[in-house]
Amino acid sequence: MAEETTEIVRSLSENGLRYSYRVLPCPAPRTEPAVVIGGALQGMYGWPQMDDHLGPLTDVVTADLPGMGSADPLPPGAATETLCAAVTGIIDALEAPRVNLFGFSYGAAIAFGCARRDPDRIARLVLGGVPAHISAGQRAYWARAVERLAAGDPEGFAALAADGLMCLDPDRHVHRRELARRYVRRSFLHALNHSAHAVDSLHRALADRPDFTGGLSGVPALIFAGEHDTVTSPERQRVFADTIEGSRFVTVGESDHWVVLERADDVADLVARFFTDRPLDTAPGLTGVPRPRRAGVPDPATP
Repeated sequence: MAEETTEIVRSLSENGLRYSYRVLPCPAPRTEPAVVIGGALQGMYGWPQMDDHLGPLTDVVTADLPGMGSADPLPPGAATETLCAAVTGIIDALEAPRVNLFGFSYGAAIAFGCARRDPDRIARLVLGGVPAHISAGQRAYWARAVERLAAGDPEGFAALAADGLMCLDPDRHVHRRELARRYVRRSFLHALNHSAHAVDSLHRALADRPDFTGGLSGVPALIFAGEHDTVTSPERQRVFADTIEGSRFVTVGESDHWVVLERADDVADLVARFFTDRPLDTAPGLTGVPRPRRAGVPDPATP
């Protein structure tokens, strides 16, 4: 466990939108600050496992970006540029030449965009549960979930949305599947009841089409996926990893898209290893030895 440390919360503004970030200072950091960006409903207090594993190694930085948590809602339209600028604002406020950047799920699109926008500011990049490809069938499923919400059935929406983000195949073992399922459902309902812009955040997370094209070079990168991720398959996430020069790709066993819940400590340990340049081969929970990207690998799946 990380030692008791007084956290610091500061407010910033981007394009007139108020947002905030939290720093858990490390007395003797061994690497650059670690900035953690989660999905639409994962705000600054949603990452205790990162505090525990990264806290003894470096400053841990989490945030309520515009449209998330306690921050101002985002205006209609594309938000990627605003969100990337907000993350850059945090890096500037930290007065850190470079940071380690972690992005998960919807947050992976923000983190990837930040790294492409300003690679010299990113010491290392970790992306997990990358929604690099969302099928038409998945979008139709989530549209039905949103219809439940519009019809005044938040419980029905939470159940459908949570199930649509998980692997429910009984022949594929997922660690703590039912626990994660209940947690995700409750999180959706809690956000709908307590956040003024939760509905908009969920709409964006389920309907946006993040841009994972364009490649990246000059930034050491690790991409990880739950071995049973049904949002974007590990195979497609590996293909995305192949667009990042020198990246490494790993799968975490007995988990799906919600690997950060089902294998929370294993994921945090993996991230801590990468951010401190320690070997990944002995990291717990991996289904195979992590390998570097392979140049020129074609996409095994059809669009």
